[in-house]
Amino acid sequence: MPETTGPRNTSPSGSALPDGISPVTLWTAAAHAAECDQTTPYVHDPLAAAFLDAAGFHGGPPGEGLLQRLLPDWAVVRTRFFDEYLHAATREGCHQVVLLGAGLDARAFRLDWPAGVHLFEIEHPAVLDFKARVLGDRRPSCGRRTPVGADPAGPWGGELVAAGFDPRKPTAWLAETLLYHLPPESVESIVGTMTELSAPGSTFAAECVNADATSSSFVAPFLDALASTGLGWRWQLAEPERWWAEHGWEAQVADLFTLPYVIQRLSPYLPVLTAGAAKCVFLTTGTLRDGPGD
Repeated sequence: MPETTGPRNTSPSGSALPDGISPVTLWTAAAHAAECDQTTPYVHDPLAAAFLDAAGFHGGPPGEGLLQRLLPDWAVVRTRFFDEYLHAATREGCHQVVLLGAGLDARAFRLDWPAGVHLFEIEHPAVLDFKARVLGDRRPSCGRRTPVGADPAGPWGGELVAAGFDPRKPTAWLAETLLYHLPPESVESIVGTMTELSAPGSTFAAECVNADATSSSFVAPFLDALASTGLGWRWQLAEPERWWAEHGWEAQVADLFTLPYVIQRLSPYLPVLTAGAAKCVFLTTGTLRDGPGD
C-alpha cells in the first residue's frame, strides 16, 4: 500500500497524526487490518494494526457515499493485484524492486520473495522513522530492504543510486497510489526519472485515475469530501496506454472483471455499479520499451 504523503491531518478524535503520515495510507492500513479477520484473506498484513495503533488512528475515508463504502474492499483488491504483479516481475528476473511513495507498505515483510530481491522504499524521512519505530527488529522476507529518505515527488534519483540501486539491472517499479495525488508536472518528473534509471526488462505498475469518470455521480461526491482533507485526485488520464507509451513504456490496463477475486469481493456492489463507475480508476502495468520507435 504504497501511499503519497499529504498535508498534516488529524485522526477522527481530533489528535494530530504523526509527521508526514497521510490519512490515505492509514485508510489502506485499516482495510488491511480488517482483512486479517477474514477466513481466507486476500491480503495478509499483520503489521497494519500495529501501524494504526502507533498513529492513534481508527477511521476511514470522509463522506458516506457508495464509493466510500466500497473503498476498503477496493483497497484490498488493489493490493492483491499489485502483490501478484510483484510476484510475477521478481520471478521473471526483476530482482530490484522500488516502491515509490512507500508509506506504510509492508510488502518487504509480508510477501514470499524469491531469493536475492533488493527492495527500496522511497519515502519522506519522517514517515520512514515512524515506520522503523513500529517495525523494531523485524527482519524482512526479501533478501534486502533499503529505506531511501527522500520526497517521492521530488528529485530522488541520486538518493536511490547512492543507496545501492543499480540502473544496469532490471527493476520492478510500483507507484500504488502516489501519482494521482500529485500535480501533472510532478508526475512527469517522477516517470522521467523512473525511465532514465530503468534497464531493459524493467516493469512498472501504478493506479491511475480515469479522467472521464471524475465528474460522475459515483466519483464526484467522494472528491468533494476528499478535498475537505486537503487531498485530491490531481493527475488524471483518459488514455493511459497512450500516455505511458509517450513516456517510454508499453502499458496495459487490467480488465478487473476477469479476475475471480475482484468478482468475489465486489459482488455486493455490482448491481449498483455502472460501467463507468466500475472504471473510475485504471490498474496499469507495463514494460520498458526497447527504443523510441518500438
